[in-house]
Amino acid sequence: MGETTVVDVTDDPDWDEAVWQQTGANIYASRRWGEYKRRVGWDVRRVTIRGSDGQALAYAQVQRRRRMFGHLVLAQGCPVLTTLGEARADAVFRAFLDHLDLGRFDVLGVNYQQFQSPAAVLALLGHGFAPVITPRAHTLELDLTQALERIRAHMEGRWRDVLRRTERNPDLTTRFPTTPAERQSAFETFGRLYAALKRRKGFRNSLDTAAFRDLAANDPNLVFLEMRERDEPILVRIIHRTANRWTDFYVASNERAKATGAGRLALWHLIERAKREGASVLDLGGIDPAGNPGVYEFKRGVSRNVVAANPLWLFSRTRLLRRAATAVLATR
Repeated sequence: MGETTVVDVTDDPDWDEAVWQQTGANIYASRRWGEYKRRVGWDVRRVTIRGSDGQALAYAQVQRRRRMFGHLVLAQGCPVLTTLGEARADAVFRAFLDHLDLGRFDVLGVNYQQFQSPAAVLALLGHGFAPVITPRAHTLELDLTQALERIRAHMEGRWRDVLRRTERNPDLTTRFPTTPAERQSAFETFGRLYAALKRRKGFRNSLDTAAFRDLAANDPNLVFLEMRERDEPILVRIIHRTANRWTDFYVASNERAKATGAGRLALWHLIERAKREGASVLDLGGIDPAGNPGVYEFKRGVSRNVVAANPLWLFSRTRLLRRAATAVLATR
């Protein structure tokens, strides 16, 4: 089948154009996400894996940072396999591992974030990666190939009743900001609401809104949805959009959003738009029934189609380290 080569293309301005032509393209493999991770302390490199004829087999964005005696290396949403790469996935991952040249105390994690393919899974297993799935690594999916009337009819009765009342509230308005200035403003609102939400709920999250602000506002693969009550912003959703799969990426709101039922109306308008633009699946963004029952109940009112999220695949050249890391992460 010929040899494979790995070429560092970190500074290639056409990276996103090449990646987004692939079926498995996603925000985590994008240049903007890589820049965000660089801003929060990771060393980020981008590589193309090519066949002997020079044609691309895969694209991978690699994040690396020092951890005690070794390094933590992370590939999110990738390697993104091309059509040719799907048929040569085993060779792709062999070349990828050789290129990384991991040390004895390095740990590599591959997390496809719901964009993995069967070919990638077989290659991961064949090269000794260990999957880690925790109770929180599950999500709810909504089938958007159904008619809107059917989707609505299958919602929980109380959820549907609140939605109906909210639709009649003249004080609530929904908009999808489109211009750079509008999106920047929406993200700043999101940042304020998100910070207040974390203080109110007492949870921690790795998202650095200051580092992500301008990148998110200018990313065409993110959709912004803003709910207002009498022109006062009360909720902002940020949605990750691909051709077939939309994901409820981040959401932040205040107490007025809860009191008015704005979250339900926002989600319904998201469903309408995703379906209108041809998406077949809406990922409701993960569930944590034990740790966050309120959000879980909200999402369950829309869909009960629970699926296991793609696992975090761990690899280390030191088998004992791989087993230890797998055991630790499985308890989180």
